[in-house]
Order: sequence, then C-alpha cells, then structure tokens
Amino acid sequence: MSTLPAPQADQAKRVLPAKPMTAALVVLAFTALLYLVEGVDVVLDNRLDADGIAPRSLDGLDGVVWAPLLHGSWAHLLANTLPVMVFAFLAMAGGIARWALVTATIWLVSGLGVWLTSEPGTITIGASGLAFGWLAYLLVRGLFNRAFWQIALAAVLLIGWGGMLWGVLPGQPGISWQAHLFGALGGVLAAWFAARAGRKRAVPSKP
Repeated sequence: MSTLPAPQADQAKRVLPAKPMTAALVVLAFTALLYLVEGVDVVLDNRLDADGIAPRSLDGLDGVVWAPLLHGSWAHLLANTLPVMVFAFLAMAGGIARWALVTATIWLVSGLGVWLTSEPGTITIGASGLAFGWLAYLLVRGLFNRAFWQIALAAVLLIGWGGMLWGVLPGQPGISWQAHLFGALGGVLAAWFAARAGRKRAVPSKP
C-alpha cells in the first residue's frame, strides 16, 4: 500500500503559489489582454461592447465567452484591475492547471447565470464576475480543505475586501449584481470540486 508524496498531497492546502514568478506572469498576461482588448474597443468606437451577454437570446449566448474580456470604459477596467490581479494570483496556489479549471467554472457559471436572469434589453460586460468568483473561492477553499492557513488568509481577505460582497445584491444602477452573485456561486462550486478532487487523490492506492 502506498500514499501520495507529501508535496503533492499538500498542494491543495497551499496558501501561495509554489512558483510565484510563473503565477505573476500569468496574471500580468491576462491583465495585459484585458487592456489590449479595451484599447482595440476604443479604436473601434466601443463596438466590441455589443458582444457582451444579451439575456435569453441565442445571439447573445456567445457573450458568455467574451463578456469578461470587455469593459465599458477605462475607468471600468481600472476598477477591476487590482481585484483581478490579487485574487487571480492567490487562486493559483493549487497550480496553474487547477487555476484554469477554477477560472473556467467561474466564467461559465457567472456567464450563464447572467444570461438566464438579467433584465431584458441589457448587455453585460466586465471581469468583475471573475473577481467575485476568485474571491469566493479563496474565502471558502480553506473550509473545504480543512486548511488552517487558507482559512487565515480568507479572514484577511474578508477584512480587506469583504465590502465587495454587497455587490451580489441588487440595487446599484448599471451594475450587474447577477454577474457578481453567480460568479461567487461559481467560486464556491469550484472550491468544492477542487477539494473533492484533492481528497480522492489523497486516498491510499491499493497494493
């Protein structure tokens, strides 16, 4: 009978990325992509913004793919930049591959939630759904993993960024609370999936 090597078994309980420079480069590349897309959108007189999520329309369903890459203005993008960079970096503690799966889960759940529930006649764009998803993932992963230091980091994030969570409630005009809410739900779901997968890998193999 054998078990996983300690480094692999403990990977799910990491607080910071094992390769911080690689994680930082991925975050910077993704952020640069957001700025490049916004620059192209400005040159095109904001025509790309029409490719966001149009609710309950088959033509608007592909907006689920494009919406997180689009922003209504430079101010909109700047407001999302710091949360995106901080949360994305911290969410890479389990490795780039896991981060990609977590991000894909958040991306899909947030986008489909917006498509199903947003007000008719609206178009939703912006990376805030991803930011809320990564934050929720970071807040709950320690509970699923039973990892003290992840829970401690979650407490710090809750103190520093907890006010963001009010964004999952309706009430602020022009802000998609649906993207925030379903992004956060996607983050919780991704944390649960990741913890479950980690526990399965940690089960001793048969002789």
